Amino acid sequence: MKNIILASASPRRKELLEILKLNFSIISVNIDENLLPEESPHDAVRRLARLKAEAVMSRISGDSIVIAADTIVVLEGQIMGKPLNEDDARHKLSRLSGRRHEVITAVCVKMGEEICEVEDETTRVYFRPLSAQEITAYVASGEPADKAGAYGIQGRGGLLVEKIEGCYFNVVGLPLSRLYLMLKKHGVDLLGV
Repeated sequence: MKNIILASASPRRKELLEILKLNFSIISVNIDENLLPEESPHDAVRRLARLKAEAVMSRISGDSIVIAADTIVVLEGQIMGKPLNEDDARHKLSRLSGRRHEVITAVCVKMGEEICEVEDETTRVYFRPLSAQEITAYVASGEPADKAGAYGIQGRGGLLVEKIEGCYFNVVGLPLSRLYLMLKKHGVDLLGV
């Protein structure tokens, strides 16, 4: 199998690839993640995933597969980024309380100069109504600090979620089934079938 490179510093994406028992290395890059004027959430997340993959591919040589992803939380068409501080985390969680939002993750698979494919996955997440005390306690745990929408479903943030519609792994940050199908289309079968 070709050398696999994860273009992400996300510990959650790293853990998901480790679950698959893949041998991979990590190269993270800093890109400008500011949104473009009039850019839709789907266009933004797809553009950012592609930029990450292209930035990593430009730094390596050899026959490698670069996997990059970007995840956003969208409430009523508005992207909710990572919280700036604890007050911002409380504000974001208060807005999500008792409501449905979408988590969109774009995945980019880049193989040399020929292949650069980007697809996105959307999962609907329903929060149960949260009390001010619950929000304060969750923020105090420190978990929301580096997460889009100020929560992590794979940790204590899972206690805030009533239900989801769609891919759980997408909410964590890497839709595994979609990644599998994207790679398989290009002759890389993670199941070895």
